Amino acid sequence: MSKGTVVLAYSGGLDTSCILVWLKEQGYDVITYLANIGQDEDFEAAQKKAESLGAKKVFIEDLRAEFVEDFIWPAVQANAVYEDRYLLGTAVARPCIARRQVEIARREGAHFVSHGATGKGNDQIRFELTCYALYPEVKIIAPWRIPEFYNRFRGRTDLMEYAQKHGIPVPVTPRAPWSMDANLMHISYESGILENPKSRAPADLYLMTKNPEDSPSVPDVLEIEFKNGVPVKVTNVKDSKVTSSPLDIFSYLNDIGGKHGVGRIDIVENRFIGMKSRGIYETPGGTILLKAHLDIETFTMDKEVRRIKQGLGIKFSELVYNGFWDSPECDFVRHCITKSQENVEGKVQLSVFKGQVYILGRDSPTSLYNEELVSMDVQGDYDPCDASGFIRINAVRLASPLVRFNVSVLNCSGLRQIAFFFF
Repeated sequence: MSKGTVVLAYSGGLDTSCILVWLKEQGYDVITYLANIGQDEDFEAAQKKAESLGAKKVFIEDLRAEFVEDFIWPAVQANAVYEDRYLLGTAVARPCIARRQVEIARREGAHFVSHGATGKGNDQIRFELTCYALYPEVKIIAPWRIPEFYNRFRGRTDLMEYAQKHGIPVPVTPRAPWSMDANLMHISYESGILENPKSRAPADLYLMTKNPEDSPSVPDVLEIEFKNGVPVKVTNVKDSKVTSSPLDIFSYLNDIGGKHGVGRIDIVENRFIGMKSRGIYETPGGTILLKAHLDIETFTMDKEVRRIKQGLGIKFSELVYNGFWDSPECDFVRHCITKSQENVEGKVQLSVFKGQVYILGRDSPTSLYNEELVSMDVQGDYDPCDASGFIRINAVRLASPLVRFNVSVLNCSGLRQIAFFFF
């Protein structure tokens, strides 16, 4: 008699294929679920493989558009960066994958979900916290934390032997001496020969970006238009190519950034579970958007609002990295960040060239920049010895739609006053 139905997050690779067969051995009916979030994958072959191994049903879900709109765009609004360098490509993808896994489990009446994440990584937490948040009654089967499983499969050799014994197709091409995770936002590389933190990454490791030394000798100049803190249009100034849908925008920025070698980092980071790990990441489109969004945000956002928002961005990044996307605190922080983006609107021109992104200029109907006031050549009616004149000038600034301003006043007698304006 079946122990019940389990929805397995399936990749088609050796690990999850062995897990599929092992779950069947344990007496479960297995539904496999493969999320298309932009990785280079033969989805048809993966479906046939799962069916041949005895999957009760196979779901292949195209999540690329919702991945961009529901997960990448909030990260762009937040300027989300973990520990100053990592743009969270894997961390942002996991709740997107797990959300649909839970939807399938509920729809199919499955009381179990399963994944192939290891017991040493962050992904196990990201998957499971999302599943529990959205489906509190679900039971999670994590094979790599079950002694019966991990004692049986001590390494790749054991998995290969099990695969051959049970008719699981095994890879015919040599395995790269590192592990890789790819999606629309980035590719990450870790483990294997990369575990030695002083060893340089091989030149053939990178798949998403060109070596900056080999990139074109002519830059691409882009104009990125933002509304509510997210990009709504990208125009290539050189060839006039325009993209305007979220998925097309991000894919196009990946192409441009990849061509010019933008977005490579090699870091050691602190995992949530309490160890340091070395990771190499390629995030070309995300890096371009981070630079552009930072620029238009500073141009249009009040100083004090932005200072608070910077702290919220750091908190958001930590919550997402640690797997708390669907927690009430992360939901609250996201709402605050979304509120802060109401006036982040305008266009940024930038150059992408030889691994770098250079800001060239910006324009916005909600800009807080006053060219006449800041000019060193035009005095206008500004009198530095007239405190009331200084306040009056700042009152013009109050005509913007922001809700709070702190104004410092310094007159010629040296008196400093702080005025708080609310409306």
